[in-house]
Amino acid sequence: MHPRTAALLLLAVLAARASAETKFAVDPEAGNNTFTAVFDAAVGERITAVSSAVGCSLAVDETTLEGKASCSVPLTSIRVDNDETKSDHFRQWATNKQIEPRKCVFQLDVPGIKLRGSVEAMKPVAFETEGTFTLCGRKRDDQGAEKIQGTILYLPAKEYDAAETPRTSPRPHEVPRTIRIRARIEGFDRERYRIGPRWTDGWLARVQQLAPVVATEGTIEVNLFAMETDGK
Repeated sequence: MHPRTAALLLLAVLAARASAETKFAVDPEAGNNTFTAVFDAAVGERITAVSSAVGCSLAVDETTLEGKASCSVPLTSIRVDNDETKSDHFRQWATNKQIEPRKCVFQLDVPGIKLRGSVEAMKPVAFETEGTFTLCGRKRDDQGAEKIQGTILYLPAKEYDAAETPRTSPRPHEVPRTIRIRARIEGFDRERYRIGPRWTDGWLARVQQLAPVVATEGTIEVNLFAMETDGK
């Protein structure tokens, strides 16, 4: 086979694979996409950190039921117990007071998701996968991943009012499809990402005092609405 012919065939195969992917996006400004992290100390406080500024991009191969995703949450959007002082302390712990909080992002990359079955309207499909966090530029101390469990549900337009908002689309007579994603990470250890007083200047004297009442492990949950985009 002529090298040029082989190259053209390769490009055709790659183009076919790319076109098989459907793109979805989670709008960080929609206000209905939530991130919740709960750290519940056995003999201390139950601390809840929340944000509604989750943004994601997803690429899904509807033939193989496989996909990948990347999500982010700005540190400054996270509120702890809806208290400004606690939120400020958390920002200090997350940045180790080394960078400005506005420059810090919690990033999650999920390189592969395989569904157990096809996605049908109003029928949740379970999935299990792993994702890699980067928090304020730091990965887990062993460079490892976190286990993720969750469900994906297709929401017809009549079941999701936001989908009825007029949008520019290459298919003007179709409403962009919406999927709801619920995911959960258990046993998330913030100290493996150097989030805490022991790595933050000015907090060393408080470490022993805080140790019994502030949990290092928690549970992260997200509830997201991803809408099909025009970039297919």
